[in-house]
Amino acid sequence: MNYLLDTHTWIWWNTAPEKLSRGVRTAIEHPKKNDVLLLSAISIWEVAKLIEKRRFRINIDTRLWVEQALDIPRLRIAELTPEIAVHSTELPRPIHDDPADQIILATARIENAVVLSKDRLILDYPNVKAEW
Repeated sequence: MNYLLDTHTWIWWNTAPEKLSRGVRTAIEHPKKNDVLLLSAISIWEVAKLIEKRRFRINIDTRLWVEQALDIPRLRIAELTPEIAVHSTELPRPIHDDPADQIILATARIENAVVLSKDRLILDYPNVKAEW
């Protein structure tokens, strides 16, 4: 199974894992033999923007935080490919207007991944698998 971490899921895993559901924690902590954890490259950008805008405060350099936060066994960065970029603009409707979420949803569809998210808009989107 492929699991794609939503941006807040990745942040919480690294800062407040108690906010994660039991199922999400299990998927990250104890992946099954063939499980792959994915993180969209757009999530790294989102975190950097949150830090820049002071909506997410850290006490270390942004690059160092990201480097440490990426140290999760079986985590693979899902690059922002041309295919994902175009697919994000062609997602079946209804879809909300957050471009980063559209990239995440397109990535999940192309990678055949379950999105691990608490975001109700993602959980309710009928064209992608999502769990919390």
